[in-house]
Amino acid sequence: MSWQKSSFSAGAENCVEVAHDATGWWLRDSKNPNGPTHHFTHTQWTSFLHHLRQDRLG
Repeated sequence: MSWQKSSFSAGAENCVEVAHDATGWWLRDSKNPNGPTHHFTHTQWTSFLHHLRQDRLG
């Protein structure tokens, strides 16, 4: 998979990376690339982004 670092990281050490494949989107900690990953279906990822843009996650 091709992992992409968050554009909001601005070169910082503490950020997330995302990748996608046919099953959905994957999320991981950029400081621990061999650590656990989190998988989201396409529907879950779209919902997550929608709520993030609406600032309704916290």
